[in-house]
Amino acid sequence: MTDRVRAAARLAWPAWAAWALWGLCVMLTAVALVLFVINGDTRPADSYGSLDAVIDIGVLGFPTVGAAIVARQGDNAIGWLLLATGLGNAVSQALLEYGAYSLLRAPGTGPGGAWAGLVADAVIWPSVAGTSILMFALFPTGHVPSRRWRWLVWAVAVDVAAYVAGTLLDPRELHYFPTVPNPFPATSPVMAAVGRVAAPALGFGLLLGMAALALRFRRARGVERLQISWMFYIAAMLFVSIPITTALSSVNFQIGDIPVDELFYAGLLMTVPLAIGMAILRYHLYDIDVVINRTLVYGALSVTLAAAYVGSVLLLQLVLSPVTRGSGVAVAVSTLLVAGLFRPVRSRIQAVVDRRFFRRRYDAARTLEAFGTRLRDQLDVDALGNDLQAVIADAMQPTHVSLWVRGSGR
Repeated sequence: MTDRVRAAARLAWPAWAAWALWGLCVMLTAVALVLFVINGDTRPADSYGSLDAVIDIGVLGFPTVGAAIVARQGDNAIGWLLLATGLGNAVSQALLEYGAYSLLRAPGTGPGGAWAGLVADAVIWPSVAGTSILMFALFPTGHVPSRRWRWLVWAVAVDVAAYVAGTLLDPRELHYFPTVPNPFPATSPVMAAVGRVAAPALGFGLLLGMAALALRFRRARGVERLQISWMFYIAAMLFVSIPITTALSSVNFQIGDIPVDELFYAGLLMTVPLAIGMAILRYHLYDIDVVINRTLVYGALSVTLAAAYVGSVLLLQLVLSPVTRGSGVAVAVSTLLVAGLFRPVRSRIQAVVDRRFFRRRYDAARTLEAFGTRLRDQLDVDALGNDLQAVIADAMQPTHVSLWVRGSGR
């Protein structure tokens, strides 16, 4: 076997392994969804109802993006972490659904229901929290920011092992099936206490992972800084979505049989691996400024128009109620008013966002606009050349500017 063939084989096996794990995630998720339909309203404790199925589908984005990253960059640990997140969730959800069927839906028809519930409890939290900590600490290169952060990787590994052991050896009833005793033959109250401490420790580790990412961002330049910006953007979006999801849940509006807040949550869940994949694979990497700009503009626009709509409806109903007596005139007028406000309000918000958050681009646009105005009235070629060089220096700030005009020797 030649060296070239050996090198190709070394590059191919990570991709094959990654896509094999992806296929396993898909298969286990399909099993979980089938059992979810069979179980119906019979759910384990702490279940989110129909959101469980939505999350199962949404989490498939993690192993999908992870496999794509490994296929391109087999040595980047981020891809493997995404696969671990997807596999851990798929295993735990399939086991939970089987446990619900074996213990609650049709007791005695399937063996090992208690074991399924126990293992699911031991797997689900590390597959989310543990991989998230490492994701922050290793993003985007797959390595810690410096040697001083290696301890965090080992601490996460020890904490996950302690949590798994403590969960398996807990003498109390199962977390997801409170009426079912732990089937493990040798339990330990001491290890159970260690596991209960390990769970919140993983939550604290998330803060350390974010600190490592923030430190890397301060030192990063160029492409790496843009990659981390994508991660910060998604984190900010998830934080802002909390009140939105809460408001949607109070409305109780449904599409089919699924509440709209659950669909909104699943959509946000899908954006996390997509943003990570775009950052790692550098797909549209330089569009982060555009994405942030549009998010600020249309987010502020939506809030402004919604407030204007609600306020105008209430005001018009109060004024017109003696005349219209409950007709839809107030709603119709408010709708027309908001439609008319869309373009001017959007332009105004766009100008404010550009001036406040994208000052360099805002100044460059104003400089080019002013140059275009002067260009219509300028006839002197020498003056025009000097003006053009000044505009380029102000807008792009290069280290050197020179202008060559054909036939003039400049």
